[in-house]
Amino acid sequence: MRFLLLAAALALAACSATVAIGGDNASGGAVHNNSPWPFPQAPRGSGLPPPQPSAAQPAPPEGPGAGGVDFGQWRTAEPGAYTAAFQTQIAAREQGRDDAAINTDLEANGFACDTGARLDCRIETTDSGCALDWYVVVEHGDLHAGFEKACSARGS
Repeated sequence: MRFLLLAAALALAACSATVAIGGDNASGGAVHNNSPWPFPQAPRGSGLPPPQPSAAQPAPPEGPGAGGVDFGQWRTAEPGAYTAAFQTQIAAREQGRDDAAINTDLEANGFACDTGARLDCRIETTDSGCALDWYVVVEHGDLHAGFEKACSARGS
């Protein structure tokens, strides 16, 4: 019983201790327990708005696409095996090409590409309650391709 009373007294003391959050330090940032607070204090409502929903791209065909990429039987394929085959096909197809040539080739196959700090090409769509994402990313000369499938409880 004494132990419980001692524990309760310590908990009450810990809860009533004052912690300085929000004070200013010499560099103008907030202070937390006499050390700079790593998170800047931003006024409420100053964050970016949520992203707007975008229209999904059309799903690629099953089999060869208009630009020559063979998308295979993606609706019925097991995602792990399909991803490995897709990676192998894209790596062989784009070997030795520069980013501009890869971009042109993938856009001819229905990919939407972004050429920021890296080349990022994607087909993102939904089919039968599943979100589907084919992607090819080239960064510092390294090409990564993949396929992801995420289904809702009603999707297959």
